[in-house]
Amino acid sequence: MSNFSTRSNHEIDYRIVGEEMQYVEIELDPNETAIAEAGSFMMMDDGIQMQTIFGDGSGQQQGVLGKLFSAGKRLLTGESLFMTAFTNMVPGKKKVSFASPYPGKIIPLDLQQLDGRIICQKDSFLCAAKGVNVGIAFQRKLGTGLFGGEGFIMQKLEGDGMAFVHAGGHVFERYLTPGEVLKIDTGCVVAFTQTVDYDIQFVGGIKNSIFGGEGLFFATLRGPGKVWIQTLPISRLASRIISYGTTSRREEGSILGGLGNMLDGDGF
Repeated sequence: MSNFSTRSNHEIDYRIVGEEMQYVEIELDPNETAIAEAGSFMMMDDGIQMQTIFGDGSGQQQGVLGKLFSAGKRLLTGESLFMTAFTNMVPGKKKVSFASPYPGKIIPLDLQQLDGRIICQKDSFLCAAKGVNVGIAFQRKLGTGLFGGEGFIMQKLEGDGMAFVHAGGHVFERYLTPGEVLKIDTGCVVAFTQTVDYDIQFVGGIKNSIFGGEGLFFATLRGPGKVWIQTLPISRLASRIISYGTTSRREEGSILGGLGNMLDGDGF
């Protein structure tokens, strides 16, 4: 359990298991609850009750319209109106596990130690302690609004409990000092603390735009604050798989095919 002051969110213990295809195992005391996105459930002990809830279950004091508005905002991030709550209904500790949907890492975020708020990619949330608010964060700057793509509407996790997000490939943290600027592919940003300033910048130069192959825009992050970065955004992986699955690559295995692959950057 935490050594910090009492949390208003449910206080859960956990362990992350695995390397490339991880899952997080959450231990629930009696009447403790974890919430999760649909499709992330892996397994649970007998005695845990599953219940579909409207939104994330954090706005218990809201009226019907408040709950509807809170849950409806999740549609803008491509998520469902509903989440699943897993509650330990029996005496003794019980465990429930949630799995990452693609190869990568699960990142534990203690919101109590992160000033109560984290901004993350809209498809990265996996699960959390009940009481954590899963909302949306609009990036209001002109550059972000017009050209953000993945970065325009992001998820906002608020509260003082544990939350878990997942990311692709290798994941690492970087702390930005006050005024320090990091330029990064928009899809490689997993999450950042609320003190980080986020915007989208145009990649200048006609040759970069036409021949660069890296896209026309990248994100700029200005410190102070902490940033979590992934090496393999799921959008990048999906686009590569689609390109291989929808085009005929008859050249493979031939001399000409090897030369062709050299020209398109794939090597022999």
